[in-house]
Amino acid sequence: MVVSILALIASLAPGRIVSTAPAATEILFALGLGERVVGVTQFCNYPPEAKTKTRVGTFLQPNLEVILALRPDLVIIQKNPVRLGERLAAMGLKALEVDQPSVEAVFDSIRRIAAAAGVPARAAELEKRMRSELEGIRRKVGNRPPRSVFFAVGRDPNAVEGLVAAGKGSYLNELITIAGGRNIFAQSPAAYPKVSVEEVLARNPEVIIDMGDMAQTTNVSEAHKRYVVGLWNRYPALEAVRSRRVYAVASDIFVVPGPRIVDAAREFARMLHPEVQF
Repeated sequence: MVVSILALIASLAPGRIVSTAPAATEILFALGLGERVVGVTQFCNYPPEAKTKTRVGTFLQPNLEVILALRPDLVIIQKNPVRLGERLAAMGLKALEVDQPSVEAVFDSIRRIAAAAGVPARAAELEKRMRSELEGIRRKVGNRPPRSVFFAVGRDPNAVEGLVAAGKGSYLNELITIAGGRNIFAQSPAAYPKVSVEEVLARNPEVIIDMGDMAQTTNVSEAHKRYVVGLWNRYPALEAVRSRRVYAVASDIFVVPGPRIVDAAREFARMLHPEVQF
């Protein structure tokens, strides 16, 4: 009986899956479903195998004709303002909408995607491993005073203006806390508030992590990263500048809320507490 039930579940599981968000793509591959993935967005760059899949546009501008031509059994979509779920349903396609504004929501998305794909046990294994690694990071820094940090997720090119911070309600804020940091904008009512350089100066963080104009993480040179650090060096009153703890980063581990949030937490911890071995 058990064997027949498992066989039925396997037969009903979607064999052709399209992902319209990098986080969903990374979750699918982490669950061992890469062979079932037939389409991804143009920003789905991890794992490397994802680059071999058919491109279906972007999160905000999906190519519905390409998606339909791929004959998917399931389309994973990120919560979006373009009513993609309704549009896919009108085309007769099954869609699953997920969202990852918090760490717990990442785990929820992993469970829901795994259930829709017929592999719930894999979600349990992945979640257990991720929670264990996050807890390991938390323990390593737990006996050290948290270091104040400003994480710039947005900034005008070539200037310390138009700053956008990771704030309260963002999964990045949670990862910073796990990594032994105290986010200087943790009390902001917005998840990603716009802030001024004067506000940063007033809060005077011990560490500055700037992803600013490097959200397009590919092809960012080391020379550009040094230039970004130089932008902040114009503010020598900042503790982060005085202690040479300004870091320019260009990695999608910080902007894709999927299984690699563990890697993001570890990198935060290394920047905040370089004296600890990770």
